[in-house]
Order: sequence, then C-alpha cells, then structure tokens
Amino acid sequence: MHLSGKNVLLGISGGIAAYKTPDLVRKLTASGANVRVVMTDSASAFVSAMALQAVSGNPVHNSLLDPAAEAAMGHIELAKWADILLIAPATANVMAKLACGLADDLLTTLFLATKADVYLAPAMNQQMWAAHATQRNLTMLENMQVTIIGPAAGEQACGDVGAGRMTEPQEIVEHIHGVKAGEQAANLAGKTVMITAGPTQESLDPVRYISNHSSGKMGYAVALAAVEAGADVILVSGPVTLPAPVGVKIDYVTTAQQMHDVVMAQIDLVDIFIGTAAVADYRAKVLKDNKIKKKGEELTLTFVKNPDILKNVAALSDAPFTVGFAAESQDVEHYARSKLKNKKLAMIAANNITTSGLGFNSDKNALHVFWENGDRQLGPAPKKLLAQELLALISEHYKNKISN
Repeated sequence: MHLSGKNVLLGISGGIAAYKTPDLVRKLTASGANVRVVMTDSASAFVSAMALQAVSGNPVHNSLLDPAAEAAMGHIELAKWADILLIAPATANVMAKLACGLADDLLTTLFLATKADVYLAPAMNQQMWAAHATQRNLTMLENMQVTIIGPAAGEQACGDVGAGRMTEPQEIVEHIHGVKAGEQAANLAGKTVMITAGPTQESLDPVRYISNHSSGKMGYAVALAAVEAGADVILVSGPVTLPAPVGVKIDYVTTAQQMHDVVMAQIDLVDIFIGTAAVADYRAKVLKDNKIKKKGEELTLTFVKNPDILKNVAALSDAPFTVGFAAESQDVEHYARSKLKNKKLAMIAANNITTSGLGFNSDKNALHVFWENGDRQLGPAPKKLLAQELLALISEHYKNKISN
C-alpha cells in the first residue's frame, strides 16, 4: 500500500494511450490511493467515463463549472482535495497549455489551482516529442517543479519507432512511490549543500578546447532534490545547456581551476559537498595566443594536472561531508573504492559509462554507492528519481556521522 491515504487526481487528455488509464486507476487504488478522474473532451474518444467510474468508484469530471459541486466551482474543490495531480497521458497540446499557463478547461484550470505535487506522463508521436517547441515546454514544466515520467521508447500506434510512448501504468505508480519515499527520507532543512555539475572546458588556443560528454543532468537533478529536501543549495556548474533549478544559488564556471576556486571560496559555509562534475584531470601547460596551425602528421602538446577538487575539500581540517562521483568504464567497484579511500571521502557514487541508455547525456542512470563499510545499488531510474534516492541515502549517513 505504497500510496496509502493519498488523494490522487488523474487527468486524462486525448491520446491513444488513454485506453490504458482504467488499468492505471486499478494500480493506483491497489497501492492505497483514493482516485478521482478528470477527462478532457478529446479523451472520451479513447476511453469511456463509465469504465473509469467503475474502476475508481467515483464520478468522472469534465466540466469546469459543475452545478452539482459546492458553489458550482468543482475545480477549486478538486484542486484542494488532491495530494497528487497525475496527468496521463499528457499530450503535446496539454503540455503546451500547462507550460504557458492557459486554463480553458477543467484539467488545465486544476493545474493552476492546486498546490498538489504534479506528475506528467507524456504520450505522443516521436517526432512531436522531439520537436523544439515540445522540448522547450518540457524544460519550462520541469522548472515549475513538475515531475516528468517517461516517455518510453518503442513502436507507436502510428507505426513510428522512437521516444513518445506513455510509460506503463505499473512503472508510473512505482515512480510516484519512489519520489514520495525519497521526499520523506531526505530532510536537510537548515543545511547547506554544495554541488558541482557538468563538464569543464580546458582551452588549447582561442578556437579549441578539450572537454567530455557530461551534460550536467545528474548534478542538476541532485541540486533540485536537495532543494526539495529543504537545504540551502549552492550549485557550481560547468558549461551546460540546462536551465538553472528553481531555488538554487548558481555559479557558472568554465575551467577546472575556476571551479576549484569558486568551491574553495565558499566551502566554509557548506555542510555537505557533492562532486558530480566531470572535471578535467589535465589542462594544457601553455595556452596558445593564436590558433594552432596544422603542421605535419602529428601534434604534441604538454599537459599539467588540474587541482583535485574532491581531494582538496575532503582534506580540509573542518571538511564537510564529502561525496564523490566516479564514471568508470571497467572494474567499477575497484576504482570507486580506491577513490573513496585515497581521497578520504565519506561516500562515492559510481556508474558504468558503458551501459547502453544510461549515464552521459541520458535522462536515466544507475549508481552503485559505496561507503567505508557498505554499499547500495540505486536504479536504473530517471535521474530525478535517482537523485532523490541518493539524497535520502546521503542524509541518512550524514545524520549518523554528526550524531556520533
């Protein structure tokens, strides 16, 4: 009974995946939730209100002004009733309306009127999902603290293959349960958490630089999870294309040296330090003033070591609780435990970058977290959910440390 006692308002919009919603209602109620259903007019073309009423045990709503509701304002009553607003399927049209704050029917009005946690399970053609406008709307919704579940990839009703399928009902329920469990477990109110994220870029000349494939998504997800856990959050970010998480103090840097300097300038304020950034180990010894010209078949450059941010933070006499990340391609546990010991970290989260569909540039990841006398596997899962699970684990170990 993972969602026991939770009031879940299920919003159904007009996509072919709406036919799965009676099963979704069954699985929500099986998890202990009280479920009420709101449909858009177009949703009724794919699933019947009678079927949804039968499985939920409650009338289905689709009218903005309901004469049977108190004061004829059913949208206000439902908005106050809900603990969770889940929109599944969420079409491209509904996502656009929500992102822009339009409220021209019951579902979109509820979105504006509720204080409930909001979850969207997108479902649409793969090209519609990939469209710039949809991705822009997705970013806007994530910035509004809306949790996105999926979409999954595979063959679609139209015959196309790609991302855009609605996540299966059981996975949706498990995702919501995991998020709520993470929120309950991680409580960092009154604590300051610093997170490094993204890659660094080390210039060779005015045109070229060396870097890596880090997108910053994991670090940004950890930053948002820390805010949700009640912490004051400082995010030190390398060059990424992600919007700043709401409620975070963010410092942008380019090089490893800049990241090191920004971190060390504020580290005395920090209770927990989480180094998710993929920091370049080396930089060019000499930065050329002009573009390096092509000469001969080989080019030899000399590199020098960058400062080791994690090691330097953990070595401080009054060091914060220091958590590292290790992106490895082989012998993951061996290298992760070596870094944990050699850098004197409290914890380290390792991932195997050779696993297809996870890690760099992906929206999903899997972590193997190690500490001195133990370890735990997290995921595979969306990075937002994974970040919440990681923060819950960090919170638990941090509190154990300061209480001893």
